[in-house]
Amino acid sequence: MRMGAGLAEHGDDVTAVGPVRRVLDLLYLGAGYAAGVFLFAIFAIMMVMSIGRQFALNIPAGDDFASWCMAAMAFLGLAHTFKRGEMIRVGLLLERLHGRSKQVAEIVALGIATAFVLYFTRHAVQMTYDSWRFNDVAQGVVALPLWIPQLGFAGGLAILSIALIDEMVSVVGGNRPSYEKSSPDETPDEFIERISQGGGG
Repeated sequence: MRMGAGLAEHGDDVTAVGPVRRVLDLLYLGAGYAAGVFLFAIFAIMMVMSIGRQFALNIPAGDDFASWCMAAMAFLGLAHTFKRGEMIRVGLLLERLHGRSKQVAEIVALGIATAFVLYFTRHAVQMTYDSWRFNDVAQGVVALPLWIPQLGFAGGLAILSIALIDEMVSVVGGNRPSYEKSSPDETPDEFIERISQGGGG
């Protein structure tokens, strides 16, 4: 949002960047909603498995499906959580910096995070592709092709990679990080209150 707002002053840039900004925001939001769907799926599976025991009703490979949904939920929710500033960050050093030095430190931190996530994304995508190429199947009761549940894992990391690159480009352009909720004038009491209410650090 800030990157789009920052470019709004340049006239023609708005038409070029506006749709991209909207697509990216929809991508993060969609991944967040998908994570919520998988969370509900976990709840439904566990409830059916728990109550079903009373009626001799069982879901074949229910534990496997629940674990696959949990992996998809965890990874698909990363980008949205990151962009909303709800991901736990250790900002002891960054909070002491101001101005240009803080911007440089943010860029370095984002660069390191992006490198690590891109590394893991590359291997996750390769693993999913290999599972599809060699037709790997689950070893449980249901012989589900493994690339299907692995899509959530690889897709979530890919979307997080996009979010990190997006954020780094925005910060390099001089914008404040979207995940930074606190204002420069925030007092220690306000910081403690924000953290106690679940705000990111």
